[in-house]
Amino acid sequence: MKTTLRTYTVGEICDGFIYNELEGKGLYGLSGRLTIQPEYQRNYIYADGKKDVAVVLSTLHRYPLGILYFNKTDGDRMEVLDGQQRITSLGRFVTGKLSIIDDNDIPQYFSSLSNELQTQILNTELLVYECEGTEDEIRKWFETVNIAGVPLNSQELLNAVYSGEFITLAKKEFSNSQNANIQKWSHFISGAVNRQDYLERALQWVSRNNVKEYMSLHRHDTNIEELKQYFNSVINWIESVFTDVESEMRGLDWGRLYESYHNQPYNTTEVSQMVNQLYGDPFVKNRKGIFEYILGGCANKKLLDIRIFDEATKRIVYRQQTMEATKRGISNCPLCAMGEQCQPHKNLAAV
Repeated sequence: MKTTLRTYTVGEICDGFIYNELEGKGLYGLSGRLTIQPEYQRNYIYADGKKDVAVVLSTLHRYPLGILYFNKTDGDRMEVLDGQQRITSLGRFVTGKLSIIDDNDIPQYFSSLSNELQTQILNTELLVYECEGTEDEIRKWFETVNIAGVPLNSQELLNAVYSGEFITLAKKEFSNSQNANIQKWSHFISGAVNRQDYLERALQWVSRNNVKEYMSLHRHDTNIEELKQYFNSVINWIESVFTDVESEMRGLDWGRLYESYHNQPYNTTEVSQMVNQLYGDPFVKNRKGIFEYILGGCANKKLLDIRIFDEATKRIVYRQQTMEATKRGISNCPLCAMGEQCQPHKNLAAV
């Protein structure tokens, strides 16, 4: 892979910057010549009021922002290999979509800064390696690099390796924080939308945990109907069986549970009663196991991790209870306490 080191200013890179609010990503820079978030890139994850602000403050304090990497495509067009988080943060600030807090705790937008500070930011120089190589070389490089101190997770790496029409469509559905279904899905899926956790779960379910093979097979598909239908089937099945939504449902292996139990009939009223009964049982230590326990016909009690006392503990507790009962002048035997003699005491009375 051939690389050429060049210098661009923030003003040049942010010229013509376009930010998609709906999908939460930067689209273009360098007067339209630079694609900021190509299809294989991770989502923009710096929009937390900390990392994005830190990038902007670095230009004000004249701190280095690190080297950026662009991939040369057709003609004079390029796409960002490494640096889209930093570029998007700067672009959002320059175009008035991000503010910083000054020393007086007052929000400051780019337009409210002095001309001197605006010029300082726009003239900040950024070092860029322009890379040229085959698709395999570019993808391999992207697969192994760490981006801005935040390593790519497994699904982000797979998105890069198997980029194409299928992943582009899948990310729009499962990695879009503006999707109205996210709130419902979050009852059953743990993780962050913009870190590809929801997409990863959808792919795990439909592929029966053979995600790489599935992505490779469907890389050039022009629709994601199978992925969407299977995912929605799992979600709809969960909601049809369990009418009570509990926090412990989040993050369970619902794909496996669906495959194992979705053909069995369940009475939702009885299921709800069992859930509430088990939630109220102080001896149930593992509430996450309640749902598979019920789905499996309440046969595997190991899923509940029942709290069981050993004999030594029982004797200690009984001795303490007896001492307390003696102090109060009552019997520790529940039958005797109610005025009825238990069998051992009857036997003693007969001696």
